[in-house]
Amino acid sequence: MNLAEILKMALGSLGANKLRSFLTMSGITIGVFSVIGVMTAVTALRSSIETGISFLGTNMFQFAKFPVTGGGDGPQRRRIELRRDITLAQAMRYQQLMEGASNVVCLKTFDRSGNAQAVYNGRKTTPGLTFAGSNEHFVTANQFSIESGRNLTPDDCELARPVIIIGQGILAKLFPSENPLGKVIKIREHTYTVIGVFESKGSAFGQSQDDIALIPVTRFLNDFGSERVSINIATQASSQLVYNDTIEKGITAMRIVRELKPENENDFELYSNDSLISAFAKVADVIAAGSFVISGIALLAAGVGIMNIMLVSVTERTKEIGIRKSIGARKKNILTQFLIEAVAISLAGGVMGIILGVAGGNGLAMLLSASVVFPWNWAAIGLIVCSGIGVGFGFYPAWKAASLDPIEALRYE
Repeated sequence: MNLAEILKMALGSLGANKLRSFLTMSGITIGVFSVIGVMTAVTALRSSIETGISFLGTNMFQFAKFPVTGGGDGPQRRRIELRRDITLAQAMRYQQLMEGASNVVCLKTFDRSGNAQAVYNGRKTTPGLTFAGSNEHFVTANQFSIESGRNLTPDDCELARPVIIIGQGILAKLFPSENPLGKVIKIREHTYTVIGVFESKGSAFGQSQDDIALIPVTRFLNDFGSERVSINIATQASSQLVYNDTIEKGITAMRIVRELKPENENDFELYSNDSLISAFAKVADVIAAGSFVISGIALLAAGVGIMNIMLVSVTERTKEIGIRKSIGARKKNILTQFLIEAVAISLAGGVMGIILGVAGGNGLAMLLSASVVFPWNWAAIGLIVCSGIGVGFGFYPAWKAASLDPIEALRYE
């Protein structure tokens, strides 16, 4: 018998028991779906993370009270919460110390109430705007651009002027058909004069970056108080060549303004775009490891299922095997046929798992505004693993079938 005939007979045997074959391959499908789905979503998010999470400008680093991940849980979280806030006075002192080392030092703080809403002439935005206080370096440090009007100035911050720059989302809702410049809007019961409009920045991780309102940091603290408010300080190195030196100078300046002694550890966090991407990568690795464990268990169970079904098939077809051997079928022909059946079930489940996994992973990525990808490497690995499962768990039943004595097989009832 040639390979084509053996393949035709193997697939015909599977087709004769469609429900059993489908249920057997479902275990493989679940295992492959879990890992391919997770890796598709992670790959899609990784491809957009470098742009989506890179809210700091080129050669920027930032000091803050809390780490970007929030500090975790338990004693470590409580220790971070007990840190002193970074005050505006400390931030401005830092800015003075960094003169000559950096021309861009952005001081900023964000509204944490979650209910910031802009109101103008009876029109309102939805609550939950990104409402912040900063200085003239916000646009550089956070990769924004001014479309119309002007940026904040040092005088705006020094005099705590009630002026505001709004994003395209606020512009569309409050000023659909008029020029916003010079108009007065209200946010959290305080009024501000619009002096500028940001260019559209789109969305990141499913959240609009255009629903933003920015006022001078001094005005923000005057209006809402400085209690339980910590200032973030973003600093830009003049070039990549002096980036590390600027970070060292920045750490020294922060320790000075925080009045830390040499033996004291830093009571502030330092992070950059690279550290943010690294933090996401660690989370993604943990998620991937979890999916591997789950899929490994599912695939092991599915492999046992394949072996069980193939043993049942050998028992059911004992007389058929005896007839084939009696008319000249060789041991390798029987072995090959049953191996092909096992591998076909496994590969069919794997292909279905890949299709569902790619669809599910990209569906999640699209919800988070990430690009659609197809993880070719993981798909190839999945098919190789499925083939290995088919061969590994199907070999014993195939060997048992191939080793049957034709006389005894013909007597089987």
